Amino acid sequence: MAKYSYEFKKKLVLEYLNGKGGTDYISKKYGFKSNSQLRKWIAAYNKFGDEGLKRSRKNDIYSFEKKLSVVELYLSGEVSYQDLALQEGINNPALISNWVRLFRVAGPDALRPHKKGPKKTLNKPDSNTQNKLDEESTVDTSAEHVKELEDELLKLRIENAFLKELRRLRLEDEAKMRERQESSAASEDSSN
Repeated sequence: MAKYSYEFKKKLVLEYLNGKGGTDYISKKYGFKSNSQLRKWIAAYNKFGDEGLKRSRKNDIYSFEKKLSVVELYLSGEVSYQDLALQEGINNPALISNWVRLFRVAGPDALRPHKKGPKKTLNKPDSNTQNKLDEESTVDTSAEHVKELEDELLKLRIENAFLKELRRLRLEDEAKMRERQESSAASEDSSN
């Protein structure tokens, strides 16, 4: 995908906003195959102003809960990455796409922040400290286990909602097909 400068994007958006042509006209004028890219820029500009057209060099850090919430909204609704990004105030729709892909592949844990860098090695603790660590790890493990189960439950709920919607759409399509078949059969009968 070609990268366009901020100045170029703003020029096209302002042409549209100043009434110098519609999205189709401006897109063709500048050699785009469709107007979808221009429409994305216009939406981003309307929502975020100049910042919506600039390539962000900063790495915004989103919490696990925010990521999970956005993924859940995407999977449970019929909204595009672009629309969801605008709705949630995220300037990069590809980020949402990445979160959804990670979620589908590895579940909610894939959205958790991961520490970077080499693992630290600790000096061997004395036996008294080791006993305290064992007691703490038992508590941590059970709390961690509960969190894992909650995450899995959330994932299953999202999957269930998705499958229900898919089933509803399939049944709707089948009903439409039956109506078409019945109407075509009725028209054949009336013509005979």
